[in-house]
Parts: sequence; C-alpha cells; structure tokens
Amino acid sequence: MSAPEPAGPIFDAHLHIVDPRFPLIPNDGYLPDPFPVAAYRQRVAGLDVRGGAVVSGSFQGFDQTYLLDALARLGPGFVGVTQVPETVSDAEIARLDAAGVRAVRFNLRRGGSAALHALEPLARRVHDLAGWHAELYVDARDLPELLPVLRRLPAVSIDHLGLHRDGLTHLLTAVEQGARVKATGFGRVALDPAETIAAIMAVDPTALMAGTDLPSTRARRPFADADLDLLADAVDGRHQAAVRWANAAAFYRIGALTHWPV
Repeated sequence: MSAPEPAGPIFDAHLHIVDPRFPLIPNDGYLPDPFPVAAYRQRVAGLDVRGGAVVSGSFQGFDQTYLLDALARLGPGFVGVTQVPETVSDAEIARLDAAGVRAVRFNLRRGGSAALHALEPLARRVHDLAGWHAELYVDARDLPELLPVLRRLPAVSIDHLGLHRDGLTHLLTAVEQGARVKATGFGRVALDPAETIAAIMAVDPTALMAGTDLPSTRARRPFADADLDLLADAVDGRHQAAVRWANAAAFYRIGALTHWPV
C-alpha cells in the first residue's frame, strides 16, 4: 500500500495569542490562560503551518501592543485581525497596516470591538484606506438583519462556521453574496462541521478557510489535530490545497509560501 500524500501547508486563518505582558480585559469575568507565541509554535509543530491570522479577542479590546509584538515574533506569513474604535485615525490604520494588520473584527457575540452601528462605516473606511476586510464573530441565526449590510461591504468573513446549525440557510446566503467562512472552532459550534463544510463548498469552494482557533478560549473542547482530518474528509480532493492555504492566503493578501525564521 502506498503512503498517503502529504496534506500540504496550512494558513491558520484563526488563532489567538494571549500574552500577559500586555493588557488583558476581563470579559464577563473571564480571562484566558496565557498562550504566547512560543506556546502556539509548540502546539502546531508538525501541522505544516506556514502562516496565519492572529485575531484580537474580546479580552484584548483595542490594545495593539500584544498584536504588533506577536506579528514581529511570528514573522512572514502571519497577519493581524484587530479591533479598533470607530474613532480610529487614518494614521493609526496606516501604522497597523504597515505592521501586517489586514482586517478589522466585529465581535457581535462577546463585545470588545466597535459597536454594531459602526460596522458599515468603519468596514468601508478601513477597506478604502488600507484594503482591510471585516471579520464577524456572529451567530448565524442573527444574520438575517445583517445580510443587507454585508451585501454592501467590499469584503467580509464569518468566524467558526456561523456557530449554529439553525443559521445555516442564512450563512449560505451570505456566502452567495461573497462572504468567506472560517472552518474553525469545531469544539465550540452547535452544528455538524462536516455537513456545514459540504454545504458551503457546494455554494462557493473559494469561500472556506481552514484554521485552528487555538487556544480555543471558552470552547467546550480545544482544537484537536483530528479537526483537520475531519475538514479534509469533508472537502473534495480538488479543493484541499485551496481550503488549507490558497483561499485564505489570497483573502489576507499573503504572497508565496514561507517558513518560520529559525
């Protein structure tokens, strides 16, 4: 029997770095355990992660110091997804863009980001200024009221497969409108990941982006390597490389494959 072909490199489209050297803000009384860059590197060793998106969490608010430090430590191939207030200056957006930030996050589930009323004007402004897209942490059951806004945005992604099976129809409508979806957080969702992945792929195979959701804060269970196997089983072989790398690399404007510096 021939050995299986290697799965190929992955762009981790959703990861968090939690470094207590930088400000942390309790969210509903919750503070995550430390998960610095060294811990992330150790956890994904062997998974052929060559890039990724460091996402600001509710517990990091508008702090940028941890993110800029993490991007400098992770090196080429890694970008930032930050939270900024609607009053953020053009100069600050330019500064963050130069450091590798590529998106603004709206945490509609847990807060810590700009408010919902700022979604359209802020998303449009950061895209016009720096080409950033908007990322939404949102329960797909809440998407119907947002779909008209999302349709008008130049680029948007939705975290963790939309979280709930009862929102799948709305999630697929968003995909039809051009939204990207992160196949992440299998330990926190109330849905069948394989079924949801297959449904998204049937609508737009370029929409799906793989990731770990490490360190899986507040999830029922943390990311397991087997989650990537589940993803591979749910995606047709023709699209494996795109889901693991190319879809996200294009969306986050990453160039050629990179290796972490020694």
